[in-house]
Amino acid sequence: MVGLKRLVDYTDTLLEANFQDYCPNGLQVEGKGEVRKLVSGVTASLALLEAAVAAQADAILVHHGYFWRGENPCIVGVKQQRLRLLMSHNISLLAYHLPLDDHPVYGNNAQLGELLGLTEKGKFGNARQPSIARHGQLAAPLSGAAFAAYLEEKLGRIPLHIPGKAQLIRNIGWCSGAAQDYIEQAALLGLDAYLTGEVSEQTVHIARETGIHFFAAGHHATERYGAPALAGHLAEVFHLEHVFIDIDNPA
Repeated sequence: MVGLKRLVDYTDTLLEANFQDYCPNGLQVEGKGEVRKLVSGVTASLALLEAAVAAQADAILVHHGYFWRGENPCIVGVKQQRLRLLMSHNISLLAYHLPLDDHPVYGNNAQLGELLGLTEKGKFGNARQPSIARHGQLAAPLSGAAFAAYLEEKLGRIPLHIPGKAQLIRNIGWCSGAAQDYIEQAALLGLDAYLTGEVSEQTVHIARETGIHFFAAGHHATERYGAPALAGHLAEVFHLEHVFIDIDNPA
Protein backbone atom coordinates (compact mmCIF):
# COMPACT_ATOMS: atom_id res chain seq x y z
CA MET A 1 0.00 0.00 0.00
CA VAL A 2 1.18 3.53 -0.78
CA GLY A 3 -0.27 6.98 -0.43
CA LEU A 4 -1.63 8.37 -3.68
CA LYS A 5 0.45 11.55 -3.46
CA ARG A 6 3.65 9.59 -2.91
CA LEU A 7 2.86 7.33 -5.87
CA VAL A 8 2.15 10.28 -8.16
CA ASP A 9 5.19 12.27 -7.03
CA TYR A 10 7.47 9.30 -7.59
CA THR A 11 6.05 8.59 -11.06
CA ASP A 12 6.15 12.25 -12.12
CA THR A 13 9.81 12.42 -11.12
CA LEU A 14 10.70 9.10 -12.73
CA LEU A 15 9.17 10.10 -16.06
CA GLU A 16 10.26 13.75 -15.87
CA ALA A 17 6.65 14.57 -16.68
CA ASN A 18 7.18 18.22 -17.69
CA PHE A 19 6.79 17.77 -21.46
CA GLN A 20 5.01 20.29 -23.65
CA ASP A 21 2.23 17.85 -24.44
CA TYR A 22 -1.28 17.58 -25.88
CA CYS A 23 -2.78 16.74 -22.48
CA PRO A 24 -1.95 16.99 -18.77
CA ASN A 25 0.44 14.32 -17.53
CA GLY A 26 0.17 12.77 -14.08
CA LEU A 27 -2.86 12.58 -11.84
CA GLN A 28 -5.93 13.40 -13.94
CA VAL A 29 -8.69 12.17 -11.62
CA GLU A 30 -8.17 11.96 -7.85
CA GLY A 31 -9.64 9.04 -5.96
CA LYS A 32 -8.93 7.43 -2.61
CA GLY A 33 -5.82 8.49 -0.72
CA GLU A 34 -4.26 5.01 -0.47
CA VAL A 35 -3.46 2.63 -3.32
CA ARG A 36 -3.26 -1.13 -2.86
CA LYS A 37 -4.20 -2.38 -6.32
CA LEU A 38 -3.07 -0.76 -9.58
CA VAL A 39 -4.54 -1.56 -12.99
CA SER A 40 -2.65 -0.55 -16.12
CA GLY A 41 -3.92 -0.25 -19.67
CA VAL A 42 -3.32 1.63 -22.90
CA THR A 43 -6.40 3.87 -23.04
CA ALA A 44 -8.83 4.96 -20.33
CA SER A 45 -11.84 3.74 -22.27
CA LEU A 46 -15.11 2.85 -20.57
CA ALA A 47 -14.32 -0.84 -21.12
CA LEU A 48 -11.02 -0.50 -19.24
CA LEU A 49 -12.69 1.42 -16.41
CA GLU A 50 -15.40 -1.22 -16.05
CA ALA A 51 -12.76 -3.96 -15.98
CA ALA A 52 -10.79 -2.03 -13.36
CA VAL A 53 -13.90 -1.66 -11.20
CA ALA A 54 -14.48 -5.42 -11.47
CA ALA A 55 -10.84 -5.98 -10.46
CA GLN A 56 -11.35 -3.71 -7.42
CA ALA A 57 -8.60 -1.29 -8.49
CA ASP A 58 -7.71 1.74 -6.40
CA ALA A 59 -5.93 3.46 -9.28
CA ILE A 60 -5.54 3.10 -13.04
CA LEU A 61 -2.41 4.01 -15.02
CA VAL A 62 -2.71 4.57 -18.77
CA HIS A 63 -0.95 6.08 -21.77
CA HIS A 64 -4.05 7.73 -23.24
CA GLY A 65 -6.02 9.63 -20.62
CA TYR A 66 -8.34 12.63 -20.84
CA PHE A 67 -8.51 16.41 -21.31
CA TRP A 68 -6.83 16.62 -24.72
CA ARG A 69 -5.95 19.97 -26.23
CA GLY A 70 -8.81 21.36 -28.31
CA GLU A 71 -11.47 18.93 -27.10
CA ASN A 72 -14.87 20.04 -25.82
CA PRO A 73 -14.31 20.84 -22.11
CA CYS A 74 -17.92 20.12 -21.15
CA ILE A 75 -18.54 17.02 -19.04
CA VAL A 76 -21.15 15.43 -21.30
CA GLY A 77 -21.67 12.23 -23.27
CA VAL A 78 -18.77 9.78 -23.28
CA LYS A 79 -16.66 11.98 -21.01
CA GLN A 80 -19.45 12.19 -18.43
CA GLN A 81 -19.92 8.40 -18.42
CA ARG A 82 -16.23 7.74 -17.90
CA LEU A 83 -15.71 10.34 -15.19
CA ARG A 84 -18.89 9.33 -13.37
CA LEU A 85 -17.73 5.72 -13.22
CA LEU A 86 -14.28 6.68 -11.91
CA MET A 87 -15.60 9.09 -9.31
CA SER A 88 -18.47 6.91 -8.13
CA HIS A 89 -15.92 4.18 -7.29
CA ASN A 90 -13.32 6.62 -5.94
CA ILE A 91 -10.67 5.35 -8.41
CA SER A 92 -7.72 7.55 -9.36
CA LEU A 93 -6.57 7.94 -12.97
CA LEU A 94 -2.91 8.55 -13.79
CA ALA A 95 -2.05 9.22 -17.44
CA TYR A 96 1.32 9.77 -19.08
CA HIS A 97 1.48 10.53 -22.79
CA LEU A 98 4.80 11.76 -24.27
CA PRO A 99 6.73 11.07 -21.04
CA LEU A 100 5.72 7.41 -21.31
CA ASP A 101 6.68 7.30 -24.99
CA ASP A 102 10.13 8.68 -24.17
CA HIS A 103 11.33 6.98 -20.98
CA PRO A 104 14.58 5.09 -21.69
CA VAL A 105 13.53 1.97 -19.76
CA TYR A 106 9.76 1.85 -19.25
CA GLY A 107 8.71 3.93 -22.26
CA ASN A 108 6.73 2.64 -25.22
CA ASN A 109 9.63 3.11 -27.63
CA ALA A 110 12.19 1.47 -25.35
CA GLN A 111 9.85 -1.46 -24.67
CA LEU A 112 8.95 -1.84 -28.36
CA GLY A 113 12.63 -1.88 -29.31
CA GLU A 114 13.34 -4.50 -26.66
CA LEU A 115 10.45 -6.68 -27.82
CA LEU A 116 11.72 -6.55 -31.41
CA GLY A 117 15.35 -7.11 -30.48
CA LEU A 118 16.47 -3.72 -31.84
CA THR A 119 19.75 -2.23 -30.67
CA GLU A 120 19.18 1.46 -29.97
CA LYS A 121 21.80 3.90 -31.25
CA GLY A 122 20.12 7.26 -30.65
CA LYS A 123 17.02 9.45 -30.76
CA PHE A 124 15.62 11.87 -33.30
CA GLY A 125 12.77 14.29 -33.88
CA ASN A 126 11.91 17.06 -36.32
CA ALA A 127 11.10 20.75 -36.31
CA ARG A 128 7.50 20.14 -35.24
CA GLN A 129 7.83 17.22 -32.82
CA PRO A 130 10.08 16.30 -29.87
CA SER A 131 13.05 13.95 -30.19
CA ILE A 132 11.35 10.82 -28.88
CA ALA A 133 11.80 8.56 -31.93
CA ARG A 134 14.59 5.97 -31.82
CA HIS A 135 16.98 4.59 -34.39
CA GLY A 136 19.16 1.53 -34.25
CA GLN A 137 19.89 -1.84 -35.79
CA LEU A 138 18.12 -5.14 -36.30
CA ALA A 139 19.66 -8.16 -34.63
CA ALA A 140 20.26 -9.54 -38.14
CA PRO A 141 19.52 -8.02 -41.57
CA LEU A 142 16.10 -8.93 -42.98
CA SER A 143 14.28 -8.31 -46.22
CA GLY A 144 11.26 -6.02 -46.05
CA ALA A 145 8.89 -8.97 -46.40
CA ALA A 146 10.70 -10.94 -43.70
CA PHE A 147 10.60 -8.00 -41.28
CA ALA A 148 6.87 -7.52 -41.95
CA ALA A 149 6.32 -11.20 -41.07
CA TYR A 150 8.43 -10.74 -37.93
CA LEU A 151 6.27 -7.77 -36.89
CA GLU A 152 3.13 -9.84 -37.40
CA GLU A 153 4.57 -12.58 -35.19
CA LYS A 154 5.67 -10.21 -32.40
CA LEU A 155 2.77 -7.72 -32.40
CA GLY A 156 -0.14 -9.87 -33.52
CA ARG A 157 -0.96 -7.48 -36.39
CA ILE A 158 -0.35 -7.68 -40.13
CA PRO A 159 1.52 -4.41 -40.76
CA LEU A 160 1.12 -2.14 -43.74
CA HIS A 161 4.45 -2.29 -45.60
CA ILE A 162 5.50 0.20 -48.24
CA PRO A 163 8.62 -1.37 -49.78
CA GLY A 164 11.83 0.64 -49.95
CA LYS A 165 15.03 0.46 -51.96
CA ALA A 166 17.22 -1.51 -49.56
CA GLN A 167 17.34 -5.24 -50.32
CA LEU A 168 18.04 -5.90 -46.66
CA ILE A 169 17.01 -3.78 -43.67
CA ARG A 170 19.84 -3.19 -41.22
CA ASN A 171 19.25 0.30 -39.78
CA ILE A 172 15.76 1.24 -38.65
CA GLY A 173 13.92 4.10 -36.96
CA TRP A 174 10.85 3.58 -34.83
CA CYS A 175 8.30 5.51 -32.80
CA SER A 176 5.09 4.04 -31.42
CA GLY A 177 1.59 5.37 -32.04
CA ALA A 178 0.73 8.18 -34.45
CA ALA A 179 4.31 9.11 -35.35
CA GLN A 180 4.18 8.86 -39.13
CA ASP A 181 5.42 12.45 -39.46
CA TYR A 182 8.92 11.36 -38.39
CA ILE A 183 9.40 9.48 -41.67
CA GLU A 184 11.19 12.32 -43.50
CA GLN A 185 13.74 12.70 -40.72
CA ALA A 186 14.25 8.94 -40.71
CA ALA A 187 14.97 9.09 -44.44
CA LEU A 188 17.36 12.02 -43.99
CA LEU A 189 19.27 9.96 -41.42
CA GLY A 190 19.87 7.37 -44.13
CA LEU A 191 17.90 4.65 -42.37
CA ASP A 192 16.72 1.63 -44.35
CA ALA A 193 13.29 1.52 -42.70
CA TYR A 194 10.91 3.37 -40.40
CA LEU A 195 8.31 1.72 -38.13
CA THR A 196 5.38 3.39 -36.40
CA GLY A 197 1.77 2.69 -35.52
CA GLU A 198 -0.29 4.73 -37.96
CA VAL A 199 -0.15 5.87 -41.57
CA SER A 200 -1.43 8.98 -43.33
CA GLU A 201 -2.13 9.31 -47.04
CA GLN A 202 0.93 11.46 -47.65
CA THR A 203 3.20 9.06 -45.73
CA VAL A 204 2.97 6.52 -48.55
CA HIS A 205 4.16 9.06 -51.11
CA ILE A 206 7.07 10.14 -48.90
CA ALA A 207 8.13 6.52 -48.41
CA ARG A 208 8.03 5.85 -52.15
CA GLU A 209 9.85 9.05 -53.06
CA THR A 210 12.61 8.72 -50.46
CA GLY A 211 13.03 4.96 -50.92
CA ILE A 212 12.71 4.11 -47.22
CA HIS A 213 10.81 0.99 -46.15
CA PHE A 214 7.76 2.06 -44.13
CA PHE A 215 5.82 -0.11 -41.70
CA ALA A 216 2.58 0.86 -39.92
CA ALA A 217 1.87 -1.85 -37.35
CA GLY A 218 -1.06 -0.35 -35.41
CA HIS A 219 -1.32 2.43 -32.83
CA HIS A 220 -2.53 0.13 -30.08
CA ALA A 221 -0.25 -2.76 -31.06
CA THR A 222 2.87 -0.59 -30.80
CA GLU A 223 1.83 1.00 -27.49
CA ARG A 224 0.82 -2.00 -25.39
CA TYR A 225 4.11 -2.17 -23.54
CA GLY A 226 4.96 1.04 -21.70
CA ALA A 227 2.04 1.21 -19.27
CA PRO A 228 2.40 -2.36 -17.91
CA ALA A 229 6.19 -2.02 -17.71
CA LEU A 230 5.89 1.20 -15.70
CA ALA A 231 3.08 -0.12 -13.51
CA GLY A 232 5.04 -3.31 -12.88
CA HIS A 233 7.96 -1.22 -11.66
CA LEU A 234 5.68 0.82 -9.38
CA ALA A 235 4.17 -2.38 -8.00
CA GLU A 236 7.63 -3.68 -7.17
CA VAL A 237 8.78 -0.43 -5.53
CA PHE A 238 5.63 0.07 -3.45
CA HIS A 239 4.55 -3.57 -2.95
CA LEU A 240 1.31 -3.14 -4.88
CA GLU A 241 -0.89 -5.65 -6.60
CA HIS A 242 -0.79 -4.94 -10.34
CA VAL A 243 -2.92 -6.20 -13.23
CA PHE A 244 -2.50 -5.19 -16.89
CA ILE A 245 -5.82 -5.23 -18.75
CA ASP A 246 -5.51 -5.15 -22.51
CA ILE A 247 -8.65 -3.84 -24.21
CA ASP A 248 -7.87 -4.90 -27.76
CA ASN A 249 -8.11 -2.30 -30.51
CA PRO A 250 -7.47 -3.06 -34.21
CA ALA A 251 -6.49 0.55 -34.94
